[in-house]
Amino acid sequence: MTLSERLTYYEKLMRLDKPIGILLLLWPTLWAQWLASNGRPHWLILWIFILGVVLMRSAGCIINDYADRDFDPHVARTRERPLAAGKVSPKEALLLAGGLSLLAFLLILPLNDLVLGLSVVALFLAASYPFTKRFFAIPQAYLGIAFGFGIPMSYAALQGTVPVEAWILLAANVFWAIAYDTQYAMVDRADDLKIGIKTSAITFGRHDLAAIAVCYAATLALLAWVGVRLGLSVAFYGGLAAAAAIALYHMALIRQRDPQQCFRAFLHNTWLGAAVFGGIALHYLAG
Repeated sequence: MTLSERLTYYEKLMRLDKPIGILLLLWPTLWAQWLASNGRPHWLILWIFILGVVLMRSAGCIINDYADRDFDPHVARTRERPLAAGKVSPKEALLLAGGLSLLAFLLILPLNDLVLGLSVVALFLAASYPFTKRFFAIPQAYLGIAFGFGIPMSYAALQGTVPVEAWILLAANVFWAIAYDTQYAMVDRADDLKIGIKTSAITFGRHDLAAIAVCYAATLALLAWVGVRLGLSVAFYGGLAAAAAIALYHMALIRQRDPQQCFRAFLHNTWLGAAVFGGIALHYLAG
């Protein structure tokens, strides 16, 4: 294998060719960066977190594929992943994940001790999430905590503390992650049932659409609660209204449970995160 081919497989292993995961992790981090700084995030801290999102999402994807290396060959959508296809060895994958995690840790060294402490929790969440699919009925909830942990870390970096609204934001992200990752899991439900992996799509069963709708509603309600606590303007609620319209569009897409449409809805969730961020940004720009 040439160096170019190996780097291409590493890129696929890190999912750099599929940036949706980076975006879904980035949006809640940006919500927190703007809210914690009253719309004026420190440029260095902002870039540390953006780069950290890319590095930790990449490391998380590798750990996920390492954990699922015996399952992925049996799932149509994942059988060509580098580890499943034998293009990258498990040892290579672990070394790459470790290197990316180390880089992410080095990035936050200039920040305060609270951020460093929270980073240990974030690393544990990212590394352990893939294994929760063995025994958690709704591993997507765990994913939501892992994907949203940039929220308390952002507050810690910018304010030196983690106030109540940070935890409400994290809770909103948990419900959002259950909604979008259930759509994702609906694509693989038939294969996951065969191999025995637990997902929210399997747990919710015929109530999957109702569960997704409830999770979207909870997400928007919790975000609105943050808006009330912080006294945000109508611009913020305009963003929430746009996010609600996008959620309704997703419900229309998945109503027949067609796998392609479910995957389309999952990918489209980046626009929901963007709508919420747009409302936050407009609030501070208008102020």
